[in-house]
Amino acid sequence: MSFAVRPLVAIPARFAASTSALRYAAEVNARALIEAVWRAGGEPVTLHPHAPGGRADPAEVGARLARFDGVLLPGGGDVDPGRYAAEPHASGYDIDAEQDGFDLEVTYQALELGLPLLAVCRGLQVVNVALGGTLHQDMGGPGSPHRHHVHRVAVRPGTLLARAAGTTKVTASCYHHQRVDRLGVGLTVTARAADDTVEGLELPGHRGWFVAVQWHPEDTARGDAAQRGVFGAFVRAAARLPRDGG
Repeated sequence: MSFAVRPLVAIPARFAASTSALRYAAEVNARALIEAVWRAGGEPVTLHPHAPGGRADPAEVGARLARFDGVLLPGGGDVDPGRYAAEPHASGYDIDAEQDGFDLEVTYQALELGLPLLAVCRGLQVVNVALGGTLHQDMGGPGSPHRHHVHRVAVRPGTLLARAAGTTKVTASCYHHQRVDRLGVGLTVTARAADDTVEGLELPGHRGWFVAVQWHPEDTARGDAAQRGVFGAFVRAAARLPRDGG
């Protein structure tokens, strides 16, 4: 899909301790994710996560997002379990207070502004925590069935996810060791794996388009019509959003 003016999609960056090309610590997003948004017709824009001390300023984040047509919360490290009043598990990794604070505030502001929101992997977990939910912190070690694994996921018919994917059975590329435990307020489950892991969430009544998936649709979007459909539906929703009340 292409548009005369591509809708602007905000994607919070992920902090990286090092990258070979840049030599120093960096802020990054997965190339496959950026390209999936681009192929769908969107203009992906990486946002600097600014949340000093782990607390982002709501007014500042709201103002930064107001110029965008949609928000994509990407994958990444674990959410600090302190954000949902839990003791940390030894398996936790890449926890960053500034990343958490920014992503959580982006979630609040995107929902408040009614911006189309696509949440991927960690992004789904961030939304669940933002709305008062909790996470199961460890599903198993490197041999876990949800790390570097492609498996079938059942999607509930009639959901935004089913309509976007064009099917109720998707083949999902997964890499995660945490999953939803208690659902956040207002969220409904739209997809599950065979082991009952929550793989999709929606928010009925949200005035903007919202889909969250636990897998990584960008991994296989180039060759999988269902995964391309998720990005396509998201970008179409962003393209329909009038700017400045126009």
